[in-house]
Amino acid sequence: MTSRKLTPLDQTLVNLDAGLRTLFGRPPVTERPDPAAELTETELSPEERALAGRLMRINHAGEVSAQGLYQGQALTARLPEVRQKMERAAMEENDHLAWCEQRILELGSHKSLLNPLWYLGSLAIGAAAGAAGDKWSLGFVAETEHQVVRHLNEHITQIPGKDRKTHAILAQMREDESHHATVALQHGGARLPWPVRKLVMPLMSKVMTKTAYWL
Repeated sequence: MTSRKLTPLDQTLVNLDAGLRTLFGRPPVTERPDPAAELTETELSPEERALAGRLMRINHAGEVSAQGLYQGQALTARLPEVRQKMERAAMEENDHLAWCEQRILELGSHKSLLNPLWYLGSLAIGAAAGAAGDKWSLGFVAETEHQVVRHLNEHITQIPGKDRKTHAILAQMREDESHHATVALQHGGARLPWPVRKLVMPLMSKVMTKTAYWL
């Protein structure tokens, strides 16, 4: 049985559906369980709950951006195996999206009001990276994931040690993001130019994290 080749209109509709699911619905997840599901909720002060909620909002916004990035790259990736790797990584990022949203609700906080902006901006960046060539697209994934790991390390040190549920989610996310970076490099990802790695991407990340902390 052969699969039907998608037309540009088909691809547009698929990406529109993925975007709507990411922002307003329930995107498809993998078979993996929520790492915090079996853990008991601990008593947190109002200040601790507020801090954890804001940090998880940042992480959720980051996962929304990751969805835009992967969807944009899958749209323009040239090699089928690269597109498949992007799609699997995007599914695992959906796990993170669901876990972060659930934890945000448990902490009594809310998702970023600017999520549509984060998604659309990342979709455009992902599509541009994919159009530049698969090695640059994969290199962009690897560098993005490395920066996400650094943010997660910072958040893990800021979350109270007794907040085991949030810690469990962040630890699993960190492991996944590191794996995604490794896979991207193993499949031919190129090292991005220094100005992109050290100036452009950190600036973009800082704008999102500082804004999502409050909004």
